[in-house]
Amino acid sequence: MARGRKPKPSNLKVVAGTERADRRNESEPKPEVSRPKPPVHLSKPAKAEWNRVVDQLFNLGIMSDLDVAALAAYCAAYGRWVDAERALARMAEEDPDTRGIMITTVSGNAIQNPLVGAANKAMADMVRFAAEFGMTPSARTRIRTSGDDGKKNPADKYFG
Repeated sequence: MARGRKPKPSNLKVVAGTERADRRNESEPKPEVSRPKPPVHLSKPAKAEWNRVVDQLFNLGIMSDLDVAALAAYCAAYGRWVDAERALARMAEEDPDTRGIMITTVSGNAIQNPLVGAANKAMADMVRFAAEFGMTPSARTRIRTSGDDGKKNPADKYFG
């Protein structure tokens, strides 16, 4: 049976501008915001992605030590995606006809290159984890910055 939408953490609601006092979960854990170091097991492309996003997440107030595993999973998926895409690009140079998308088995059958499936799976994992941190275009559309230049909309008190 479907369980419905997962609840959004309060800090993401604040960033998105959808936080409401009457719906606040007062017992929600509030981990300390931090800039954790990347786990040592991450590949070079995964560590580069970690370093690219961790400061941005910290500045938004949505990065803590509790988020290391989820961000590491995002970065690991990113690293696998980059590795698979690079391998496909090398194969595309060697075989301009199929661009590395298809390979021939030992029995002579043409099949999809397993790297295509690996790249697609890593990309799907990466996008799923990215959405958890508000790092996709659709997730960002729900984020409102604090640059409202001080102007109040009179309708906010009715519809706010």
